[in-house]
Amino acid sequence: MKQLGKTQNFRVVKEVEFGIYLDGEEWGEVLMPSKYVPEHIRPGDELTGFLYLDSTGRPVVTTLQPLVEVGGFALLEVVQVTSVGAFLAWGIAKDLLLPFSEQKRDFQVGDRAFVHVYEDSSSHRVVATQKWERFLGRQPFGHAVGDEVDLQIAGTTPLGYKAVIDGAWLGLLYKNEVFRPLHLGDRMRGYVKTLRPDGKVDLSLRRAGYAGIASEPDRLAEAIRGRGGFLPLTDKSPAEDVYDCLQMSKKTFKKAVGDLYKRRLIELDADGLRWVGK
Repeated sequence: MKQLGKTQNFRVVKEVEFGIYLDGEEWGEVLMPSKYVPEHIRPGDELTGFLYLDSTGRPVVTTLQPLVEVGGFALLEVVQVTSVGAFLAWGIAKDLLLPFSEQKRDFQVGDRAFVHVYEDSSSHRVVATQKWERFLGRQPFGHAVGDEVDLQIAGTTPLGYKAVIDGAWLGLLYKNEVFRPLHLGDRMRGYVKTLRPDGKVDLSLRRAGYAGIASEPDRLAEAIRGRGGFLPLTDKSPAEDVYDCLQMSKKTFKKAVGDLYKRRLIELDADGLRWVGK
């Protein structure tokens, strides 16, 4: 079954002057226009393409790769605003519609919107929505505390950052536990910190417990040695300077310093850390 709004494999049925026709199964023979056809393709060959509906409602396949597919989330730029909604650039010829009914605010050209992409059940067209929360949590949460997960920043609250977990659930990163700038749409790895009784999920960008800092002394040691054996940071350095230099929190930095000092690998000078290990 060929799914609208997805990249998948197709078999070439025949060549025509304006392109090739592919076996679209329940969609019938689907056109790939000439400008997208790879060289040396012949009937019977297979190729990979993205299936969508053009402006007339006709199924078409392109070899262009969209920025997001059905079921995914992305931060996309508004390129046109019309009477039916905003249109978003997503990497293929036909822009993606964000209907007015699926918007949380008004948009102008050049704005960006964080959206979920889905196939509308009534029109059978691929569209975007800012009201993406309804597509999350449809299945029981599939992770335990401590599991590593894929995260995508989806919004902010007074407490921190909303993050989509593995494209299927919603969690929260607390701002007082985040030590680097995060932006809407950013993707990263994170960890499940807490599963709350109300079903909400707390997240962290660092693994809990000693495992999360076990490698930090080694990273700190490498940073000192890499700067000629001296690093101009101390326990009095601003947290921002520590993060800019090492991408670690002040608390983690202090623990790593303590580890290296106990192992007699560094000396604590008034203005920094000096490597004395072998």
